[in-house]
Amino acid sequence: MANTVFCKKFQKEMEALDRAPLPGAKGQEILQTVSKQAWQEWQLLQTMMINEKQLNLMQPESRKYVMEQMEKFFNNEATEKLAGYVSPDDIKEL
Repeated sequence: MANTVFCKKFQKEMEALDRAPLPGAKGQEILQTVSKQAWQEWQLLQTMMINEKQLNLMQPESRKYVMEQMEKFFNNEATEKLAGYVSPDDIKEL
């Protein structure tokens, strides 16, 4: 059976990540509090944000923005809306 973690995004026990997705303390925090599914969903949203806003992750302000949005996403707070993006929750309502 796969390792599990209580996911702060989905508020339930779910499959855990195999390894820390980031270096350092932040990576360990994510490993212990974020499920594999939540991380995969974040990766999709992050990619859309980077592309839509044409972020350059070599710039500290772009990295800071992405990290702030990541925290909001995992804490179920509203992230910045992207033009043309329809969340899976909105599709269910249609």
